[in-house]
Amino acid sequence: MVLRGYVPTSEETLQTLAALRLQSLNSDFSTHAPFPRLEELFPPHVLHARLPPPPHRPPTKCRGARLRAGLLAGGLWGQALAKQRAERDQRLRGRLREEGASTMAAIVEKWKLLQGMGRPEAMAAYMALVREWPGFGSTLFDVDLHASPVGCGPQRLWLGIGAKAVSLYKPGEPEPLDSFCYGRISSFGASDSSTFRLSVEDRDLLFETSQVEEIAQLLNTYLASAGTQRLPRPQEPPTSPPTSEPTVLPQGLCTAAGPWQLRPPVGSSHS
Repeated sequence: MVLRGYVPTSEETLQTLAALRLQSLNSDFSTHAPFPRLEELFPPHVLHARLPPPPHRPPTKCRGARLRAGLLAGGLWGQALAKQRAERDQRLRGRLREEGASTMAAIVEKWKLLQGMGRPEAMAAYMALVREWPGFGSTLFDVDLHASPVGCGPQRLWLGIGAKAVSLYKPGEPEPLDSFCYGRISSFGASDSSTFRLSVEDRDLLFETSQVEEIAQLLNTYLASAGTQRLPRPQEPPTSPPTSEPTVLPQGLCTAAGPWQLRPPVGSSHS
């Protein structure tokens, strides 16, 4: 989760988390200790965010201009452009290597400061830092919101489902844009196979997502676990052919497109 950007925190804290992971894996610093790759310790997107954005190319409007551009691309002009792109990509790769080396050096310096810390202590310190995020304990889903509570158009958000509330986060932001306790939710369910509807008092929120069923099941699980006296009425999903395999609740770390479990599943013996 940390490596894929699902725990929003400062770069300094990310470096400390990487150092704690090294201490947990290898104990005290040593030049002979095996070093994992940087992408196994530190989120790569942070390094890529430091690179300059690609140059903006204005759209070609008319057909004649597109035709001329196509003819030019096939000749010397196209070869020159390809050479420029190759040179720019090479510069970016070099810049990325420099940023990676600088970040690894900072992580190693923090690792040296952890000398004498045992593996259980390093793991406990790691979790203590992660728990500082207010959204800890939620399962996160990538969604596109089509009825925004903040007055914007469709936007990519995190839908966080926790034990006490449902929250909306801007990706990478630690504080939610909005949060709804379960008592405010009047109904929820699938509008179609890729749209999840959440009715909160007098508002209907529509989320475009490939994980409609997972979101609905997780909401039901938390509501049942909380012993809510009056459960929101689930909306009937569209009819679909029966599947041969039962749906499994999301647990633990999943693929990049999947939900992210920040806590033990409901019913676990851990707090």
